[in-house]
Amino acid sequence: MKCVDEVVFQVEPCEDSGFLVAYWDAPAGEGWITAQGKDLRELQEQVAGAVRCHFGLEGVPRRIRFHFVTGPVLIDL
Repeated sequence: MKCVDEVVFQVEPCEDSGFLVAYWDAPAGEGWITAQGKDLRELQEQVAGAVRCHFGLEGVPRRIRFHFVTGPVLIDL
């Protein structure tokens, strides 16, 4: 796997389980990573392990960033 500096995971809550789900698709169809956790701390641990597994020891990105797809509801009419 080609070495990259950063991967950005999309994060959103799962309505069925209540867990947080993170997903990342590699460019050029070179695979993907999906992880879930009951809270942000567990999700971070799961994502870190999955990234190490996907990229191997020599290709682990320097940064893993989360992009939260859904923001807080400010007004619900």
